[in-house]
Amino acid sequence: MLRLLALAWLAMTMAGASAALAEDATFYTVTYVEVGPVLGKVGATALKSYRDASRKENGVVAFEVFQRIDRPNQFAVLASWANQAAYDAHAAGDNVKKLNDKLATMLVAPTDTRQHNALSVTPQKTGKDPVVAITHVDVIPPQKDNAVGALKELADNSRKQRDNLSFEVWQQTNRPNHFTVVEAWASQGAFNVHQMEKDTREFRTKLAPMAGALYDERLYKWLNK
Repeated sequence: MLRLLALAWLAMTMAGASAALAEDATFYTVTYVEVGPVLGKVGATALKSYRDASRKENGVVAFEVFQRIDRPNQFAVLASWANQAAYDAHAAGDNVKKLNDKLATMLVAPTDTRQHNALSVTPQKTGKDPVVAITHVDVIPPQKDNAVGALKELADNSRKQRDNLSFEVWQQTNRPNHFTVVEAWASQGAFNVHQMEKDTREFRTKLAPMAGALYDERLYKWLNK
């Protein structure tokens, strides 16, 4: 099954291969980009051009750009790839070089790409102008397996909540005690309700003694044009 949590992924169709095999092979990346405080519009333009060019590469399943709601100079680029080799070819290619050249004088800090395998990924629902939350979860290494269980349970419970469009959990390949949670909601109100649901609060309570860093949750809008 080929998809990525970001809402462009919602239009993806089922691939011919079995879901289990495809999910095992699919490789997920999130790249965080921060440009100068007054350069959000210029940064968005550069990243959308990068997105459009990257979508034409071999092995790209989905490729989307998101802009933070409260800090529009910060972005997240979410992509899924047929396999890690497809991503590696992209990372060494001209589109990345061109983007880096454009961003060279704009960046507050270097771009930060996290590489993942799927931990909990399911089909998504469609939605208009969704609110997308992207969260980096870091637990201490001895708690990795407990965190895996807690995150899977959170994903299962959250998908049942009203106006949830998708809820995915990815596990970093180089640091398996680090995770990225990507969730989409029909509205800000739906996300706010989710925050106070019993299942969500129980998860946060369970996670607290495992955490190696703050629960880094950020809200984004989808740059779909």
